[in-house]
Amino acid sequence: MKSNLWNILRKELRELFRDKKSLAMMLVIPIFIPLLIIGMSALFEAQMNKEVEEYNKIGIAYEMTEEEKMIAEEMKIEVTKGTEEELKQKYEKEEINLYVTKNDKTYTINTNGSEDSAYAQELVTKYLETYKQYLQQQYLQANHIDSSEVFEIINIEEKVEEKENFFVNYIKNYGFLFIIMAITVSATYPSTDTTAGEKERGTLETLLTFPIKSKDIILGKFLGVSISSMITGMISLVLSVISLIIAQDMFTIYEGIDIMYEPMAILFAIVVIVAYSFFISGLCIAIASKSKTFKEAQSALTPLTFISFFPGMIAFMTELSTTPLFAIIPFLNYTMIFTDITNGKIDYLNIALMLVSTIIYISIVLRLIIKQYKSENVLFSK
Repeated sequence: MKSNLWNILRKELRELFRDKKSLAMMLVIPIFIPLLIIGMSALFEAQMNKEVEEYNKIGIAYEMTEEEKMIAEEMKIEVTKGTEEELKQKYEKEEINLYVTKNDKTYTINTNGSEDSAYAQELVTKYLETYKQYLQQQYLQANHIDSSEVFEIINIEEKVEEKENFFVNYIKNYGFLFIIMAITVSATYPSTDTTAGEKERGTLETLLTFPIKSKDIILGKFLGVSISSMITGMISLVLSVISLIIAQDMFTIYEGIDIMYEPMAILFAIVVIVAYSFFISGLCIAIASKSKTFKEAQSALTPLTFISFFPGMIAFMTELSTTPLFAIIPFLNYTMIFTDITNGKIDYLNIALMLVSTIIYISIVLRLIIKQYKSENVLFSK
């Protein structure tokens, strides 16, 4: 039995490493991980370091005081005067970034929420807050009140922990989501080739005539695809770590912040990668075995790429917390547990539930495939 299993595994690995498409899926897909991490870091930095001249064209639909003009000049605001209707037209033509109207003591910032308008809105809000503080100080001085007793009645300090840094969390977690997707893509082609591909070429029927148990055939194919997936996952993880090291030195948004994965996070990432590789490999083989042709199997497996990515993305965006229930839900559990680990939350119960549920799912899938191969329905896809 062990000899037959080893022979099947050697056959699968030999064909895997000889096939250029399989190698491309296994080795090339991870290259997109550094592109994601470096590219998104560059995008974040560009947004953070945007020049004020790109969003400082502000329309003012009222008469400004001398103090307002002075504050606007200090904040490099390029003022465009006009009526509300005129400024509205200029805004629609994108000649200004937003416009401000005034009714008695109420200032209204008019914007459509676009990216440039958002930056301009923040600029104008600071401008109006500065003018407001100036008027308050003038009022207090006129009434002989010490302004420091009013404005400095409390002191506020901001302390942002590393784990709460939005950019770091975003880069780390989306990087891991792409590792999961890379593993999925890597598993689809060899799974298709070793099942529907062999069926289409006629080699599967020949293999089934050999004195080899169906269990050995399936386990050999399963382990071959799983090893391919694990290689992709490990390469992707290594490239992620290298990319984070490069990004740390390359971008100013990470100054003073350690963006590297903790050793414990890397260890558990490896555990998650191995577990997910086994799970997705078994699932891909099960789906591909039901297909009559290579093309049909590829079409059937394509949705898995999106299914592997979107549940984790939604969980990250909505900031869901991992619970024992989520820990046993396929696809969702792997990314949620990794997100917890990168945030310093290691729940051994959830990790154990993820591993146990993965083993159960794989066992069920392999049992169904072995049953199908024993009845030889796999040759006719009934």
